Amino acid sequence: MRVYVPLTLPALAEAHKTGELGSGPLVAYAVTPALREWYVSDDIEELEYAALSRAALASLRLLAADPGAPRRRVVVAVDVPDRAAAADPDRGLDPAALGEVRVTGAVRLAKAAAVHVDAGEAETDVRAAAEALAAADGGDDDAQFVVDGAEDHELLWFAGQEIASLVGSGTEPSGGRAAGRTGGPADGWPGD
Repeated sequence: MRVYVPLTLPALAEAHKTGELGSGPLVAYAVTPALREWYVSDDIEELEYAALSRAALASLRLLAADPGAPRRRVVVAVDVPDRAAAADPDRGLDPAALGEVRVTGAVRLAKAAAVHVDAGEAETDVRAAAEALAAADGGDDDAQFVVDGAEDHELLWFAGQEIASLVGSGTEPSGGRAAGRTGGPADGWPGD
């Protein structure tokens, strides 16, 4: 099962140092039955993009809780055994939990299929969105508009071997591309 683990750049740097995303349980996002029902699509790429988007919002929440972290959302896509990830059946169609799963056991960073990170140009909007998140959660429509502004920025796609460059310099390596798809060059994207 492909899961999308929300992080911050400092958390990605720590994962790079230790070699794992964590020993579990980790909160991640995946194509769950509830996400399928909410999104009303059978297109797996669209559903995976929806799961990636949910993880990006969770990354924004992590940024709101860590004002010292660079204002860039980070999501690591990793494949885990189906039995290692499970949705909470009690949360069902809770809008806040759509696509959310708990991953048990250690998740090796070397298993990452891709890393998705905001481009530097998104930092201003991501900063504003992180600051507006609490008000948006409280029902403030203007704040929700600001939070939605971060979603206007596509996360860039990076291969696992580019993680060292991402965490070492704080700038994106030359290989970043828009993450509108959840695969990568090896998956046969047009034009590759």
